[in-house]
Amino acid sequence: MAFNTSLSGLNAASSDLDVTAHNIANASTTGFKRSRSEFADIFAVSSFGRSQTAVGSGVLLNKTAQQFEQGNLDFTQNSLDLAISGQGLFALSPSLNDKDLVYSRAGAFSVDKEGYVVNSSGQYLRTFPTNENGTATAASLNNSQPLRLPTSAGTPQATSRISIGANLPSDTAALDPVNLDLLDTSTYTASTSETVYDSLGNSHISTLYFLKDTNGTNQWAVYHSLDGTLANINGGTAGAGGVQYGTLNFDATGALTGSTPDPLATDSIALNNGANDIALTLDFAANNTTQVASPFNVAALNQDGFTSGRLTGLDISKTGVIQANYSNGQNSTLGKVALAQFPNEQGLRQLGNNAWGETVSSGSALAGEAGVGSFGTIQTGALESSNVDLTAELVHLITAQRNFQANAKAIETASTITDTIINIR
Repeated sequence: MAFNTSLSGLNAASSDLDVTAHNIANASTTGFKRSRSEFADIFAVSSFGRSQTAVGSGVLLNKTAQQFEQGNLDFTQNSLDLAISGQGLFALSPSLNDKDLVYSRAGAFSVDKEGYVVNSSGQYLRTFPTNENGTATAASLNNSQPLRLPTSAGTPQATSRISIGANLPSDTAALDPVNLDLLDTSTYTASTSETVYDSLGNSHISTLYFLKDTNGTNQWAVYHSLDGTLANINGGTAGAGGVQYGTLNFDATGALTGSTPDPLATDSIALNNGANDIALTLDFAANNTTQVASPFNVAALNQDGFTSGRLTGLDISKTGVIQANYSNGQNSTLGKVALAQFPNEQGLRQLGNNAWGETVSSGSALAGEAGVGSFGTIQTGALESSNVDLTAELVHLITAQRNFQANAKAIETASTITDTIINIR
């Protein structure tokens, strides 16, 4: 009996050494969770036996339990390095269309040749679909999808509106709008230009010319040109070269009271580069357009178009919202990082490569969003390090070694006793 009891002790100590060595080996593994050996004693007692005199039969390895406490965060310069600060696991799919997901705390991601965000094992990061505000429209794992970064340039948008705020000097001399000559600055009071874009993303120079109008009190004529060619203001007054201009009207305090026509908008302007015709609405802000005795000053000048753009970077918020930034100053929301929890993390099946799989014991995955409920937040530019404490593991290694030696000594002692009995004459 002593041999079997001590042998079980040797096996248990050996298993403990294996688990400890595995922890030590993965002390630098991103997202690794240390394991702990849990043992149970063996007692063989019949239903009618006396427990007071029963002798134990050894020990067995009851469970190797993973410890899911948070590891330290190591900060990097990579925007695709993600760490979860708090509870939760990244949801990953082994292939694009695989619905059998795996889960991990290791957030070292990169982009594959097709633009998908994957880990070093080629598993795809899953995200929830969102609207442009970053709100998840379907926060369930069944509706999650692999994250793919745009591989082509962003689509251009033609300018349709120019917003202006300016002061027009009330103390300047009035001019006759019919005499406007773009090459002669004495025929207009002031001008300002803005870059606008056509449907193909090509840039054009839009210029506004202002003249204090001799045809009315507190009235200013506004001409528009595109790439140096005057364009009609739709419904305006015929002026230089028969081109129609619009007017801005002010009251005695210098406040803008309206325009003629209202709104000011150009006719469609034909382009010779294959793009669609362009028509512009000129939006003068009433609270930002004045006529007072101060120099001409443009307080605001904006337009709503943009050229095509290439992807320049990603921003991932603490709540997991993924935003793509483009070289044209635009951005778009690509999704929201999908997280999962389990009723019993200890029941997860270890798959290797820092991944776990769902089991009956773990319960079904519970999908969630970062920063909502018990789910942790996303830290971008960081990786969660292993939660192995090397000092504690080395101490435990010595303890397991002593346990092994002690059980070996017990076998040696039992062998000596057996030899003594055999040699009795």
